[in-house]
Amino acid sequence: MKPVIFLFLLIGCSMSVSGQSIGEIPLPEGYQRITQKAGSFGAWLRQIPLKKDKTVYLYNGTKKFNQLAQYAVLDVSVGDKDLQQCADAVMRLYAEYQYAHALYQQISFKATDGTSMDYASWMKGYRFPEKQGKLSKQLQAAPCTGRGCFDSYLQTVFSYAGTLSLSKELQTVTNVKDIAPGYVFIKGGSPGHAVIVVDVAYKAATGEKIFLIAQSYMPAQNIHVLRNPTSMLSPWYSTAFNSNLYTPEWIFQRDQLKRFKQG
Repeated sequence: MKPVIFLFLLIGCSMSVSGQSIGEIPLPEGYQRITQKAGSFGAWLRQIPLKKDKTVYLYNGTKKFNQLAQYAVLDVSVGDKDLQQCADAVMRLYAEYQYAHALYQQISFKATDGTSMDYASWMKGYRFPEKQGKLSKQLQAAPCTGRGCFDSYLQTVFSYAGTLSLSKELQTVTNVKDIAPGYVFIKGGSPGHAVIVVDVAYKAATGEKIFLIAQSYMPAQNIHVLRNPTSMLSPWYSTAFNSNLYTPEWIFQRDQLKRFKQG
């Protein structure tokens, strides 16, 4: 599936950001948020702050060409290298959740070649050098802890993991109606893309679920909550879509919804 850019339904859509965090983004009338267990990935996603400025910037400080895709911008650093792209943003948020809860032993992602890059080993001084297209695990540095240690680990993950490796790690969700915060729509490969579900709500009268999705893209850019280019529910999306999920810059299939094994 090639990247796409849609014309937007701008009638009735505010260009300003409402709410200071993901969990404060207004709901359509008649809907209510689904309760998330304290300490869960879903609960953590809701508390991510939003920037007052909804402009999406690239890693080098320039503005992204398409400024119509986003509803809001997450207050999460993009870094200064062209690394935190689509799948990287998903891994970044999941790793940040685990880091915030001191779940260091659970922070691990596989490189495209299948090598497991775990943060516990990184803290002990192990690194994952590449030789002839294959990563290895070698003790090369002094033990480290703290934010700088974590950030350097993430840069390595972003360099060697992507949509293909992440799609293989995640578990398939067979019914889109089971959608929950932290789930991921992902198409592995080159080209590939991934967006992460950051909130879910439902209408008590009908049981219909709606959800918010966020993405980074290429080049590396601010993670942002996407508008819905095909519905007045925007920025919310309904699970009552047919075979295709139309997002501003990509079309996903219903069977491309996946989830992390933990969280």
